[in-house]
Amino acid sequence: MLALGSVASDAFGSSARTEAAAAWAASPRTVVAGYANRRSLAVALRGTGARVVRTVAALRTAELRTREPAEALAASLDHCAGITYAEPAVRREPQVEPSVLGGTLATYDWEYAAAREDSVPAWVLRAASSVTIATVDTGADLSAPDIAAKSPATWDVLTDSHDVRDDNGHGTFVASLAGGSVTNGDGMAGFGGDARLLVVRAGRADGSFTDVDEAAAIVYAVDHGANIVNLSLGGPTTSTTERAAIAYAAQKNVLLVAAAGNERLSGNPVEYPAALLQPVGSNGAGGAGLSVGASTSGGSRAVFSNTGSYLSLAAPGVNVLGAVSATSSPAVFPRIALPDAKGGLYGLASGTSFAAPEVAGAAALVWAANPALGAVDVAQILKETASGGGTWTPELGYGVVDVAAAVAKAEGTTTVGVTATATANRVHLAWTATGATYRVSASEDGAPERIVVPSTTGTDAWLTVAPGHVYTFTVGAFDSNGAPVAVSEPAAVRVAGAAASLSLVAASRSGGRVVVTASLRSSIGGVSTSARLVRLEVERNGAWRRVGAAATDSAGRARWTLVLAPGSHTFRVSFAGSSDIGAAQSGTASVVVR
Repeated sequence: MLALGSVASDAFGSSARTEAAAAWAASPRTVVAGYANRRSLAVALRGTGARVVRTVAALRTAELRTREPAEALAASLDHCAGITYAEPAVRREPQVEPSVLGGTLATYDWEYAAAREDSVPAWVLRAASSVTIATVDTGADLSAPDIAAKSPATWDVLTDSHDVRDDNGHGTFVASLAGGSVTNGDGMAGFGGDARLLVVRAGRADGSFTDVDEAAAIVYAVDHGANIVNLSLGGPTTSTTERAAIAYAAQKNVLLVAAAGNERLSGNPVEYPAALLQPVGSNGAGGAGLSVGASTSGGSRAVFSNTGSYLSLAAPGVNVLGAVSATSSPAVFPRIALPDAKGGLYGLASGTSFAAPEVAGAAALVWAANPALGAVDVAQILKETASGGGTWTPELGYGVVDVAAAVAKAEGTTTVGVTATATANRVHLAWTATGATYRVSASEDGAPERIVVPSTTGTDAWLTVAPGHVYTFTVGAFDSNGAPVAVSEPAAVRVAGAAASLSLVAASRSGGRVVVTASLRSSIGGVSTSARLVRLEVERNGAWRRVGAAATDSAGRARWTLVLAPGSHTFRVSFAGSSDIGAAQSGTASVVVR
């Protein structure tokens, strides 16, 4: 598993991209900021001495380099208009376990049989060609036979090029396990059958990269057709940028798979992004993806593999066989002599880094067996069919992945037809299926799913929601014994924001003072009108000029006191609107100052 720092890209300064690729970006002087638009970012940076290194346009995120400590710049930007957040960059590391690297040929390709990958029907392996797996990592050696046979698409988010040379070696090992060819008659076999492979390099030769590197790579993979994204990387903290990238993938029905971490003997910290995919406290339920631990050849937890409530399931991760990059260090990725191999380099390595891509490949086969499934459905089937038999534990999650069982369940899984209709702050769900009971889960704006109707025998439900958000609903059907028999495709619906209205009162006081009071109201109860920015304008020579802005109080009121020259003055106020409440403009109010 890799560890993270911070980067991204588009046209904000191409000269800086070379610098970003040359050194680890998560230095003490790197800040990641969200911005409303290019102009607001430029205004906020004036006088700071900071410069934009790269941006991730889809997330409106910029990586900034500063001469002052990152914390100081982040604190100053956090109060600027148009800056949605500012945080020091977060580092990510590979989740490889050096202490148990290497091994003997007695373990040759054992992971394939241990996960029952060898019992998957041939037609499913072939059908996986309709699925694309992306590996976000240190690149890949495209000359490795099992990778070369896939002719993978490539991209480097650090240099905006197709060069994904892997001098580290971690990415090559990961890519071979996720999508190494099963038909080239050479070397080893990956878990994804004939799935297409997209190699996205985001890590440097030393294995380091940042939250913005990770985010940029996820966005690129999603935008270029990936159905599954493997993240064999992690660190003990998360960031707004990382969470935005996870939500972006979830909204696009892309399954994310992450390594759970190798620090069980070093404090067992919660690792991200794994804990964003399977949230802390979830005990394996729901989530936006899969957090994967490592298992031994005997099916027990690898001694180094993290445990906890954010673990989804496990996969073989001790001395597993993979392809080795020719430009990697033999000290980091030792080579072994693989019997009957016609070319290429191979090795044995350990870590949750190498368990995760096996699950990513397994997910491709589940999707191939039933293309009607959604990303959340694929994840759920992999958990339900793992070796735990439906029982979750903090040691192995739902158990060791059983690829053949997951594929068989996917083949027999029918989908529930669901419709979702939004009215004001309520959504009406209706579904058609045969089952004794149903369970409804919901996701708001791509966040992890949560159960909103635990059990019902009806075939519709009214749910209260917040205006201005996108909701995705999934309905599961269960038989009289409580066993799942069907699952719906996600049904998404956008709930319109509330309408807003503004009233205005202006009164003249002594000494040329004028008091202007605005009141903001919402058409839907429960939508707060506090802490909303309202702008005050005055008419001058037939044109409106802005004279101030104020945030509304808990009652939706904003107030200004002005000192004006004698004469007649006409005012109006406006509110720009937000996701949950629309824009509004008041009528005019005039006063005479004597």
